[in-house]
Amino acid sequence: MQRAGKYSVTDVLTQPVILGRIVGLFGVRGWLKVYSYTEPREAVLDYEDWLLGRDGDWQRVELAEGKRHGKAVIARLEGIADRDAAAELLGSDIAVDRDALPEPEDGHYYWADLEGLTVVHKDGTELGKVAYLMATGANDVLVVDGPAERLIPFVPGTVILGVDLAVGVIQVDWEWD
Repeated sequence: MQRAGKYSVTDVLTQPVILGRIVGLFGVRGWLKVYSYTEPREAVLDYEDWLLGRDGDWQRVELAEGKRHGKAVIARLEGIADRDAAAELLGSDIAVDRDALPEPEDGHYYWADLEGLTVVHKDGTELGKVAYLMATGANDVLVVDGPAERLIPFVPGTVILGVDLAVGVIQVDWEWD
């Protein structure tokens, strides 16, 4: 494996964006099963330079090849030639440097950009912070940690009144009682 050394997130100019996770092994020649957070799933393979990490420690690796395999994505990394070497990577997050991603269209956001933002009701009540998002099929849902955990549908224009990334606030029209 090509290693550029380990470094922490604070050592890079932009925060890495997590695109997936290594969840299994495929075969005996170092292939990995990847759980991709991208849409479509195989879009994680559009990036040749991956960051693999656990607990904020990242190492650079190079994607050698990958493909969609049924409903899953499988990949092989440079320098990983057998199952034992691949097994050492199980559970690692897969990320890319933020500046490697294309800018989202107006009104669209990367989930990583929304996580941690403060959610404020239109009446000024702070509801908490976005812990994470989840896809439900109909629409994405904000999981908000505050005095109580709240699930808020991410529906721009009706429920989501505005997103201000610079200020770190999402304004919502959502009844929480």
